[in-house]
Amino acid sequence: MKTYLQEQLALALRALGVEPAGALALEKPKQETHGDLTTNIALVAAKSLGRKPREFAEQLVATLTLDPAIVRSVAIAGPGFINFTLAPSVFTRHCASILSAGKSYGKSTRGKALKAQVEFVSANPTGPLSVGHGRQAAIGDTIARLLEWSGYSVVREYYYNNAGGQMRKLAESTYARYRQASEPEFPFPDKGYYGEYIREIASALRERSGEALLAMTSEEALTVCQRFAEERLFTAIKQVLGRMGVVFDVFYNEDSLYKDGKIAEVIAEFRAKDLAYERDGAVWLKGTTIGLEQDRVIVKSSGEPTYRLPDIAYHREKFRRGFDLIVDIFGADHIEESRDVLAGLKALGLDAGRVAVVIHQFVTLMKDGEQVKMSKRAANYVTLDELIDDVGPDVVRYFFVMRSNSSHLEFDLNLAQEHSEKNPVFYLQYAHARIASILRFAESEGRYSHAFDPLWVESHAELLREPSEAGLAKTLMDFPEVVESASTSYEIHRLPVYLSEVAAGFHKFYHEHRVMSEDPDLTAIRLALCDATRIVLANGLDILGIAAPERM
Repeated sequence: MKTYLQEQLALALRALGVEPAGALALEKPKQETHGDLTTNIALVAAKSLGRKPREFAEQLVATLTLDPAIVRSVAIAGPGFINFTLAPSVFTRHCASILSAGKSYGKSTRGKALKAQVEFVSANPTGPLSVGHGRQAAIGDTIARLLEWSGYSVVREYYYNNAGGQMRKLAESTYARYRQASEPEFPFPDKGYYGEYIREIASALRERSGEALLAMTSEEALTVCQRFAEERLFTAIKQVLGRMGVVFDVFYNEDSLYKDGKIAEVIAEFRAKDLAYERDGAVWLKGTTIGLEQDRVIVKSSGEPTYRLPDIAYHREKFRRGFDLIVDIFGADHIEESRDVLAGLKALGLDAGRVAVVIHQFVTLMKDGEQVKMSKRAANYVTLDELIDDVGPDVVRYFFVMRSNSSHLEFDLNLAQEHSEKNPVFYLQYAHARIASILRFAESEGRYSHAFDPLWVESHAELLREPSEAGLAKTLMDFPEVVESASTSYEIHRLPVYLSEVAAGFHKFYHEHRVMSEDPDLTAIRLALCDATRIVLANGLDILGIAAPERM
């Protein structure tokens, strides 16, 4: 409809001696009373012509030639906005297109032949994933799904580091619990990991190795402990992500950047570009030269790189691997780091515009109005696994993406544990299941097969005359645009918000009108509207990684 109106507006403008500059803007009005689409083209054109906007708008509308089967009315509002109200059959006829497309409805080819990489979670294997990691997993996987729906070939990637001080503490903690099984007084390391999961790992290590570690040197024993703990934790991490339907294509080890000389290459390139210098035994990046507020240390005086350097090297490898789009999902504590990495990439001559950084805020678990903080397994935070046990993977995924990434998320456990339509994810699933039940009954009657024939639906769409019927069909028509908007802006909460509107529209229609009536044609066209709604709900839930049940 936008394309049709843009073409007609362009013809009218040319008839008035105005050559349109690019695509004419058409948007949905904020208020439904202002119609279905609105444009400010009269205000823009009148200013360039030195005309009064409202007078020019009246002249432009008078010049328009519009098909009354498409546009029901045109009105001028305010200083010269032109509002278009479309005929209800425009929306109801679109149900035929939804039925034809089926599971492909909402997909596009925007990213066809393009490769995208989405990096998310990327927690070092030192403990179970937290609920914060869970939000990142849901956001990252949903963005990956949106990009796939837009035609991209997507690689889901997990970046981790199994070296350094954190991993040393993991080894020491595991070894201490291993020794304490027979030597209760064996000291636990300062700032070690106190969670129950360490005891579980140490116990499993004893079952496998017995007391063999006691005959080793401490360094040999710590090496065994670290490898064993890392393997167990990564297995657990993959399992809990799998419970959410998140599967990674690549696990990229930061340590490989050192072993393969990638870190050294980046330092050498910065030096060659005169962007690195030494001071107080450390290597500094000339941050002020590349757009940062101050210079940054990239190699400490101890010879250890700061986190910025391997991250820059890692992203340089992403470019070398041929990704057309690189999406990084970070927590709010990584904002400054991401800016430094982008500046470093620009300094290396890479197109940082191909990197999209999505920042999400933190999660607070709430129960009975109070914050839930403690966990049996991790000691100082609630694990993602425990949360899934409490409310289920569908609820976890939905709650993590139903608010804007930039908003702090208060995860209401009381609401999440509701098995009723009060729970927003069940509200959507109940709508889908109810429609599936209606369609099963209709098919069992064997009289309404033409309800699923797109050609028949298109030719009988005018039978859907009631406001709630046209309103629902109008909402369904928006699905491809919502998917496109969410996938380009990475504001993925738009999809849950939209699906809630679809479910509300269906419930309004369902409560106001009987689907199955004595009129076979009216029954069939209403069944078609139901099936189109089912398709949109199923496709939207699929993008969110949530089940669309046939029965509940």
